[in-house]
Formats: sequence, C-alpha cells, structure tokens
Amino acid sequence: MKGALQRKFIRTAMVAVTALLVVLLGTINFANWWQVEVQTDRMLSFLLQEELPPEDMLPRDPGRFLPPLNADTRGAARFFQVFYDQAGQVVWVDVGQIATVSEEEALDYAQRCQGQQEGSIDRFRFRRAATQDGQGEVLLFLDTSTSRRSILTVLALSGGVGLLCWLGSFLLVVLLSRRAIAPVVRGMEKQRQFVTNAGHEIKTPLAIIQVNTEALELHQGESKWTRNIRAQTARLTGLMENLLTLARMDEARLPPAQPVDLSGTARESVQAFQEAAGARQLTLTGQIAPGIILQTSREHMVQLLSVLLDNGVKYTEEGGSIRLTLTREGNTVRLQVRNGPTQVPEGDLSRLFDRFCRGDPARSQRTGGYGIGLSAAQAIVQAWQGTIGVRAEGEDTLVFTVTF
Repeated sequence: MKGALQRKFIRTAMVAVTALLVVLLGTINFANWWQVEVQTDRMLSFLLQEELPPEDMLPRDPGRFLPPLNADTRGAARFFQVFYDQAGQVVWVDVGQIATVSEEEALDYAQRCQGQQEGSIDRFRFRRAATQDGQGEVLLFLDTSTSRRSILTVLALSGGVGLLCWLGSFLLVVLLSRRAIAPVVRGMEKQRQFVTNAGHEIKTPLAIIQVNTEALELHQGESKWTRNIRAQTARLTGLMENLLTLARMDEARLPPAQPVDLSGTARESVQAFQEAAGARQLTLTGQIAPGIILQTSREHMVQLLSVLLDNGVKYTEEGGSIRLTLTREGNTVRLQVRNGPTQVPEGDLSRLFDRFCRGDPARSQRTGGYGIGLSAAQAIVQAWQGTIGVRAEGEDTLVFTVTF
C-alpha cells in the first residue's frame, strides 16, 4: 500500500510539473513566434516604401521587444524586388540587397507567385503592392531564414531546459515522496490496524451471543426477542466481514491465486439465497454458463457473489425478480446481477460503491444495510484486476456488471 501511495503521489506531482512546464514553455515559444511574425510584417511594410522617408518620419519603436525600423535595419535586411508596369510586364529586377539570388532566380520566384498578393515560398515571405508613383506594382521577397532559425533555436533551447527541469523535478519528487507521504501512511496504517484488531475482537463476543441465543431458544423456545438478537448479530457479523475485507484489500493482502470453478460457485450462491429471496416473495434465477474457471480466490468470489445477491434481496421490492448471469466472451468473464423493481438513486450511480453510501438511508435501516457491502465488492474486483459498474435499466431496474 505504501508503494502504491508513493507512486500515486509521484504521478500526481509530475503531472502538475509537466502541465506547468508545458504552459510556461509554450507561452515563451508562442510569444517569440508572434514577435518574429509581427516584426516580419513590419519589415515588409517598411521595405515596400520605394524611397526612405526623412529621418524624423521613420516609424518609432512600437514596443520594448520590437527593434526600430530605420536605414540600418533596411541595410541589414536581405530581400529582392521585381517591378511591373501597368501592363504587368517586368521592368526592373532589384537584387542589390541579396547575394544568393540572381535576376533569373528572382524572376522564377516572381513567376511562381503570380496572382498572389502575399504569402511564403521557400525561405522568403513576399508581398505585392503598388509602386510609389502609382504607375505599376512591386513584388518584394524578404529572406526570413534568420528569423526561422531564431524560432527553432529558442524552441530547442527551451525544450532542452524544460527536459532538464522535468528530470530534476522528478528526482526531487522521488527523493522527497517518502517523507511527504509518511504521515499519511502512518495514519492509514493505524486506521487499518484498528479496524483489523477491532474486527477480530468483536467477532468473538458476537459468536458467543449467537451461541447463547441458540441455547436460550433450546430451553425456552424461539421468540421475537431471540429472533431480533440473531438477526442483529448476523448483521454485525456481515459488517465486520466486509470491514476486514476492505482492510485486507487496502493492505494489498491477497491469497495465492488458484483455479476457481466460478460456475459452480455461482450456482451454490444462487441456491444459498433462494430461501432469503422466497421470504420476500422474490424470484431468484441464474443463467450460468458451465465450466468457467478463473484464477482467483474462492473465498473472495463467494463474498463477491454474496454481496451482490444480498444487495438484490434487500433492495428489490416484494414480488420482484433477481437474475444472475455468468458468461464467457473470449478471454473475458462477465458476471451480471439484475434486480428490479427497485428504487434507482438519483445522480451518479457510481457513488453506490463509496463506503457507507446508501441510496435511501431510511430504507437501508429497514433492510439492515450499512452501505459498505458494495465497497467491499469493488475492492475485491479491483484487487483481482477486474472492473465493476452499475447502470439503470429503465426506471426501476439496476444492473451490476463485473468483468475479469
């Protein structure tokens, strides 16, 4: 249990650390990409001015993180331009600001961008605009390879730093996890030990009360008082069995797995509950496929079947029916208990598996339920790597499904 709790703590902590790093590094990289894109758009707009404006008319720095646009930045930019007349014919190709593109290559790029106002091609961002004199248009290509390398560099560096931070956080969480969960583990161990000790201590007087009640009935005959004593001792015995089962499951104390004839066990359980079902005028039937063998604990399977059938007998209205179905579908064993008519609790039905949860407390008092049986069933199923769930069928029927 301590190891499982430690793994859960580490997993939760690392999920939080991962989410924080993803948000932080994602924000940094998005901000860097956005800044580069904004600066590229500003540079395109600035370069499309055919002549530099007077120094006092140049755009000022719009923000602390964006460099100013002036003659120096224009001179450092790598771009080429293709000028067209009003008829759409090329009149001039300017490749003076870039050394890696010839006039022929510039014309080829312009041809490939024919009909497009702006966009990207290879390592260039391009934009088309009217010339300053209004007698034609210019198609400008700006080399953005440096900006792209800058984005990738920031991405790689932030990713590397993020990975190192994640690994460092993981090592720190692993080293501190034992100390962090130690008080919780001590509290849980004391709680489980108390339940185990109290359960074993209470079982002895309950057995004595039961024996004395039977002896009293032999001498003085059965009465409503002796019947009440037997019913309540049986109720408390069942409660203690479920509490002890939960304590053992929490401690991950499982008996060795062995082949269990689940079909035979299910038939025996149905037969054992026939009398209790008949007392409440319920019809209890079983549709059990033969020869289903499961590697598990027979004691746990008997308790699981008892909890589900007992739940059906207690909460099904008189004159209703309970049907147990056991089938094998490929490698999956499916056990279903359908009972109705019964009162279907409102809201999330999965809360029925919570400890001491009862859909109708007043009715549970009348039927002798403590709201712990289904919790014990869930603990048994999960301990043997199975799943258990409940769903409503119609307005007055509950179906409990167990798969292994």
